[in-house]
Amino acid sequence: MIKIDFSLAVSLYLILTTCLVLLALVLENRKKQKQFSSEKNFLWQCSICTYVYVDSRHNKISQCPRCGSYNNKEKP
Repeated sequence: MIKIDFSLAVSLYLILTTCLVLLALVLENRKKQKQFSSEKNFLWQCSICTYVYVDSRHNKISQCPRCGSYNNKEKP
């Protein structure tokens, strides 16, 4: 049988528990970062270069970041 001191056992238990909690927090944080909630109101497609981009600042007209042309929001 392996003999272990009580304080060593408690410290190992605390260290392992802390590592597991931190690992769970890191994995949860990564999962949240990968989720991208894009509403269709923010997606724009340039009529000149067909580049699709996100612009949440403008409602009716936006400037394409790739070619610089102005685009109107088309209503479906």
